Amino acid sequence: MNAAELRGKSEQELRDELLALRREQFNLRMQQGVNSDAIRSDRITAVRRNIARVKTVMNENRKQNTGAKNTGEEES
Repeated sequence: MNAAELRGKSEQELRDELLALRREQFNLRMQQGVNSDAIRSDRITAVRRNIARVKTVMNENRKQNTGAKNTGEEES
């Protein structure tokens, strides 16, 4: 998953993706607690980074939408 793919998704799709990634992160943490030998630490890192990507794109979208609404004069 890369940021370009995420930018093409709607806000609802991004929320769903974030929820799925958080669930996967939770499951990986639980597996790590039970059997740390079986868990792949690179997968945990990848999930964390994907969560950050989704949140970044969501924040960019929010800023763009807010910027479009606030096209008037700046407040002093």
